[in-house]
Amino acid sequence: MVRKFRFGVIGGVETLKASTARSPMEFQEAVKRLEGLGFDVLSMADHLGSVAPFPGLTAAAQATTTMRLGTCVLNAGFYRGALLARDAAQVDLLSERRLELGLGAGYVREEFEAAELPFPSGGARLKHLERLTAYLQQHLPDVPIMLAGNGDRLLTMAARRADIVTFTGEPRGSGLGDPLAERTAKIRDAAGPRFSALELNLLVAGVPVDGSGRPDLAFARRRSPDLSDEQLLALPGVLTGSPRDIAETLSTYRDRYAITYITVLDMYADHFAKVIAELR
Repeated sequence: MVRKFRFGVIGGVETLKASTARSPMEFQEAVKRLEGLGFDVLSMADHLGSVAPFPGLTAAAQATTTMRLGTCVLNAGFYRGALLARDAAQVDLLSERRLELGLGAGYVREEFEAAELPFPSGGARLKHLERLTAYLQQHLPDVPIMLAGNGDRLLTMAARRADIVTFTGEPRGSGLGDPLAERTAKIRDAAGPRFSALELNLLVAGVPVDGSGRPDLAFARRRSPDLSDEQLLALPGVLTGSPRDIAETLSTYRDRYAITYITVLDMYADHFAKVIAELR
C-alpha cells in the first residue's frame, strides 16, 4: 500500500519567521498560518540562538488543532533521558498527543562549547544518541521517534530503532551514482521486516522562491560550503522547476525510494505550499 505524503515545516531557525516574532500573539499567528498552508507537522530546531524547542511547541499547541508538533532535531548531547522524557511527556500532554520527537547526534562543536559541555567523538555521540533513544522508547512508547543524519552508522541505527528516518546533509559521493538509492537500500537492509513500517523523510535544502524555477541555494550553501552551485543543484534535497515539476520529482522519490515525508524551512513555506496543492 502506497503511503500518503506528509509535509513538515521547521520554524525557529535563526532569522526565520517564527523565531523573530516579537510577542506570543505574533508567534501563534505565524504558526496558524503554516497550518493553514497545509503543512502536517510543525517542527522546531535545537540551536543556541533559535527559539527553544519545547517552549515553542507548547505555544504552537495552543494555536493549532491539526498539525502534529515535532523537533527537527534535538541535539542529543544536550539532554539526559529522564529530564528529556519529563519535558517531552508534558508537551505531548499539552498538545493532546500530537508530539513527534526528532533526535540527532549533534555536530556543532561551538554550541557544545557555548553550553560548557564536552564535545565527544563521533562514536561517543552516536552511542549517547542510541541510549537516549532506547530510554525514550521505554518511557514514552506512544511518542514517535525520528532519527536524523547522514552517516552509515547513524542510518543503520535509525533503521533498527526509529519510527521515522530523516536524510539530512550532503550524501556521500554526491554527484556520483544515486545516493538516495544507496541510502534507502542501506536502511532497507538494516531494517529487515520492519522496513514497511518506517517513514522516510527528506529535509529540503532549497526550493525556488520566484518564478524562475531556480532554487534559492543560501541554506544549501551554508550546509555544504565546499560544493559548487552545480553540485548543490544536483543534491536530492535541492528542488528545481515549477510547483508541478517539483511535485513530479517528489512523486518519483516516493515511487523509487519510499520517501513520503518532506520537510522544508519556514522561509520556503509560501512557495512550497504550491507544491503541496499539486500533490493533494
